[in-house]
Amino acid sequence: MTPSRASRLDDQVPFLARLEHQERVALLELGRPMKYSPRSVLVHQDEPSTHVMVILAGWTKVIHSAANGYEALLALRGPGDIVGEASAVSGRSRSATVAALGKVEAVTIERGRFLDHLAEFPATALQLLSLIGDRTQASDRRRVEQGALGVRERLSLLILELSRTHGVQDAEGVRLTTGLSQHELAGAVGASREAVARLLKELRERDIVRTSRRGLVIVRPDLLRRIGGGE
Repeated sequence: MTPSRASRLDDQVPFLARLEHQERVALLELGRPMKYSPRSVLVHQDEPSTHVMVILAGWTKVIHSAANGYEALLALRGPGDIVGEASAVSGRSRSATVAALGKVEAVTIERGRFLDHLAEFPATALQLLSLIGDRTQASDRRRVEQGALGVRERLSLLILELSRTHGVQDAEGVRLTTGLSQHELAGAVGASREAVARLLKELRERDIVRTSRRGLVIVRPDLLRRIGGGE
């Protein structure tokens, strides 16, 4: 039996959406608004934790760089998400870099004020704990998939997941709006860029997906699901 592949929604419920209106307002009033241009780095891996960020608009990628230069794409975070929360709570240095995929608007909250707020608003603290738990479970599922599934299956499932969270319907099919490169897709499935390039070529030749400067288009999601299931 293959590991669960569709039950990733819990960790995709943004932090702000978990809070009541009064809690959201109180949290956002703590910080200051910031704007970031595409490819800007919001936080750097290994730097001390000084603040958390709540994303209001735009999307970011969370990446971890290994000592040999390999970059793993850990997650995409968008409107309503919080980043930097784990290191803020633990007091440890940041475990990943967060960079803007496009234009991003966020609220930056100083770490001390954020921790004081959690002490004052236990309901917000519980929701943060729930979010961290959901993200940990999602990370565990991905690790199981990397051990149980081949690169072809993992890449197919990733493309399907991106179509649900970052897909728009057009005349050709479902177009992904993330703009992720082959290098970043490889980092997300734990493979080399060359392996991902070969698999995308195979999918194009079978007219399951199409690629262009505008991005990747899923033409046959039914066949991707079959591939993801090991067929």
